Order: sequence, then C-alpha cells, then structure tokens
Amino acid sequence: MSMILELHTVSDANLARVLADPPLVWKVVSPDDDGMYEAARAEAGAAKAGFLQRLFGRPAHAKAPAVDLPLTPGEVEATDVDKAWHGIHYMLTGTAWEGVPPLNFLMHGGAVIGEVEVGYGPARGMTAAEVKAVAGALAGIDEAFMRARFDPAPMTQLDIYPGIWDRDPAEDDSFGYCMEYFGELRTFVMRAAERGAGLVISLT
Repeated sequence: MSMILELHTVSDANLARVLADPPLVWKVVSPDDDGMYEAARAEAGAAKAGFLQRLFGRPAHAKAPAVDLPLTPGEVEATDVDKAWHGIHYMLTGTAWEGVPPLNFLMHGGAVIGEVEVGYGPARGMTAAEVKAVAGALAGIDEAFMRARFDPAPMTQLDIYPGIWDRDPAEDDSFGYCMEYFGELRTFVMRAAERGAGLVISLT
C-alpha cells in the first residue's frame, strides 16, 4: 500500500486540546468522519477501564463524554505530498530519517499526538511558532539546493521511499516529481505561517 504524507492546519488552541485528548486528532485529519473519532475515543476508554480494573479490581463503567473541537475558518485546510515525502526529507536534510531542525520537520517536527494510529503511527502537531520557523527555513531553499542533494545511488541504497530513484529520468523524472510536491508543500507551509496556524502531520 502507498504511504502518503498529509498536512492539516490547526490553531494553537485546538492543537493544545488535541494533545490533551489525542482521539480529537481525527477531528483535524478527518473532520467529516465522526466515526473515526468515536472509535478512537472508545478504544481509549476501554484501555483506561482496563487499567482501572487492574488497579482497583473493578471495571470503570463511566463513559467519557464526547468533546467538541470548535474549528475556526481556515483550520483543517489540507495538502499532501503524495509519496514524495521521503525524497523531499532526504534532500532537505541529507539523511534517511534524521536531520537538523527545522528542516527535518516532515519526520520529526512537533509533538507526537498520543498513541492514536491515524495510518502509519500517530500524527504529530506543530505550533504556529514551529511552523513559522519551518517557513523561514524553506524560504531559502531553491531548486539548485534540492538538485545538489538529489543523488539516486545513496537514495536507493538507503531505501528512500518509494524506491524510484534509479529510473531513467527521460522516462520517469523522479526529481521533477519531488520538486512538484515540494513547491506545493512550501506554499502551504508559508501560507499557514502567514496566518499564524500550526500543523498536524500524518502518514496515511
């Protein structure tokens, strides 16, 4: 199955609510599907009940009330970078999975949002200040910088997803593919920073 990296805008106030109550992340990454939030809430409640039963020898019957996430205009706007996320991360950082902040934000930016699986692991939330720092760093990244970091041999050796780097560029322009999505990513992050928004990043 494909792994797609998605980004959603969120206010700092709502990010704080999500970090305090991780099932709420579904109201950001899938705001039109209450079923995912309800399922995550039920799973979290069952885990808590099991812990209390082990602790006190009796189940906890009270169900936690549903929580609303009051979204303001401009929140939960979304974009994705398709399967180009790993190649973009490699070119920004020169590493497969690590890198120096803030340019390693696709893999390590922000705080992990609990243990709620939203695809391939939990999502991460970045504050408006963190997004502003990323936007400032991306402002200095141009095509020449990215092309200098694009190196098919080590990218293939390091198993950079989706493993298309050794293809003939005349038939499959993998660098151009990454740059198309990098342009969309940079524009999205810049716009979020201008509006004072944070981000939720997830791999689905």
